[in-house]
Amino acid sequence: IDEILERYDVPELPADDTTTRSNTAVGGHDGNAPFSANAALPQLEVALASNASFIANALGPPPGFLIDRCKEEGKLIGALAGRPQHAERHQAAGVDIIIAQGTEGGGHTGHIGSMVLLPEVVDAVAPVPVLGAGGIGRGRQMAAAVALGAAGVWCGSVWLTTEEAETHPVVKDKMLAAGSGDTLRSRSITGKPARMLRTAWTEEWDRDDTPAPLGMPLQPMLTGAAIDRINRAAHHEGSGAEDLATYFVGQVVGTMNRSRDAGQVVMDMVEEFIDAAQAVAAQLEV
Repeated sequence: IDEILERYDVPELPADDTTTRSNTAVGGHDGNAPFSANAALPQLEVALASNASFIANALGPPPGFLIDRCKEEGKLIGALAGRPQHAERHQAAGVDIIIAQGTEGGGHTGHIGSMVLLPEVVDAVAPVPVLGAGGIGRGRQMAAAVALGAAGVWCGSVWLTTEEAETHPVVKDKMLAAGSGDTLRSRSITGKPARMLRTAWTEEWDRDDTPAPLGMPLQPMLTGAAIDRINRAAHHEGSGAEDLATYFVGQVVGTMNRSRDAGQVVMDMVEEFIDAAQAVAAQLEV
């Protein structure tokens, strides 16, 4: 990592910089181990304080302390699944909603595509409601998910290029210009396969002479400071950090080619969903 940062001329953080990684549950904080209850609880409390009605957990069934705390507050709790077996474990843990995320999605995903995964999960955990996720950013995709048995859809990547998004401006520009083939599953940031934008950072980790990423949670502990340095320096046009900058995003990035406000994204999805549903209904009448 030091060699990559030096070769791309990424400067050290200023001595007075107070930047900290946003995901303290992953990196750990205040002496607490990564992925421990003590590291995750502050984030959970922030979510509950915001009066969120639904809390979702990824990378395994929600731990008991999270389920108990959410139930105490009367909140719904969900979990992401990349295989039917994952969904069955979530159901056994007592979740209210399961999100079936296909490999097309951004962030940590498995190998199974949404078209195959969604009906498998719906059948495995009925009558627990299932949301379809992974490659969904348009109304036609929403209609397809509902046709496959979903009670609704879960969208992530599509919000990253909205006007309200806090996505790094350099990364946002890359996403707006990207095609659906410009993502890959990489272990280079978190240690687990996560779909992200293909950039110089991911290419460096794919080189034959580069050591394999460490497992989670060691890899994010190793890369955290480097990502902070890259993101800060990438604001300077023409810098090597600009080439390295990346973020998690799904294959639907290929249709995220213009920035809209979040409300317009919702309305466009709803209108296209209605058109798609009516088109299917018309075919049934023939």
